Amino acid sequence: MIDAAAAELDRAAARIDRDGGLPTASIARLRDLGVLAAPLPRAHGGQGLGTEPHGALGLMALLRSIGRADLSLGRLFEGHVNALRLIFRDGDATQRQRAAGDVAGGHLFGLWVTDAEPVRLQGAPDRPTLHGEKLFASGASLVTRALVTATPETGAPRMVLVPLDETRAAGPMPSGLTGMRGAATGRCDLAACAVTREALIGRPGAYLLQPDFSSGAWRGSAVALGGIDRLVDLLRAQLAARGRDSDPHQRVRIGEALIARETASFWTRRAALLAEGEGFAAGDVSATVNLARIACEQSGLAVLALVQRGLGLQAFVQSNPAERVMRDLATYLRQPAPDETLTEAAAWFTGRDLPDPEAA
Repeated sequence: MIDAAAAELDRAAARIDRDGGLPTASIARLRDLGVLAAPLPRAHGGQGLGTEPHGALGLMALLRSIGRADLSLGRLFEGHVNALRLIFRDGDATQRQRAAGDVAGGHLFGLWVTDAEPVRLQGAPDRPTLHGEKLFASGASLVTRALVTATPETGAPRMVLVPLDETRAAGPMPSGLTGMRGAATGRCDLAACAVTREALIGRPGAYLLQPDFSSGAWRGSAVALGGIDRLVDLLRAQLAARGRDSDPHQRVRIGEALIARETASFWTRRAALLAEGEGFAAGDVSATVNLARIACEQSGLAVLALVQRGLGLQAFVQSNPAERVMRDLATYLRQPAPDETLTEAAAWFTGRDLPDPEAA
């Protein structure tokens, strides 16, 4: 879907990384290509990628392709998919129809769950007010429909769909990030932001429902896999251009990089089929996705080291595209609680076999 635009998106990513700015043109390109509408169910004009069981491998391919072109853009699109999935899972018919109309109107959705200070839902039931601030919010200055978590005065946290415009109180992180600069990650103050009762998505505590709460991590792995693809391609191409590809030590690095990439691809595919499929035990889904997340992280870290050793100091020259992709991938791979993720998955499968979603 985006292959023809990949070079264009890559150039835009390099420019933003170097000069600053927001990826508004890249978001518009995804919109024009129909990518933003692809996650919508087919009944709402989309392709069901992320909202219908048949869409698992199609969504994996799309996330991987965007990640290969621009990891930051992949992060923004991943958040768009995540938000729409939750709205179509937990929202009522009116909320779903409104979301589909917003996507058709060009709106970018995002999912913001990390608090700088606890975001609270207060006030009258028919016109509640949000108070607090979201941190590490991807697209803090770009997203126009933010699905946020907020805690009411009583009861479990709620999901709230917040419409945003240019008047939002948003800004970058205080010290910035080493990589993923194009994701426009920042903070957004929701103080005194009034929303309607119709903005409340799902019942209290719905965001934390398993296995979806854990299994959605496979989509991040698919984006990271695209970054791994790009680094493996850059390693092979640059070694060949320098006449170093016949060196036996470099061939070992190329071979190990290919093995790492295919390992990440295998695990991500299995996680996608389980997470988006039907009839699998919730614990099997969550634990498999957690193993896939760690496998993708390990593969990514291995490829980073191979590219650095294979290209040497050239890998750290800012004009080399590998330098930006390495920073972006290293930043993207920093997901929360990796040790806990691995040990919980290992404990689950100590006494039972891993499921195979492709078994006859």
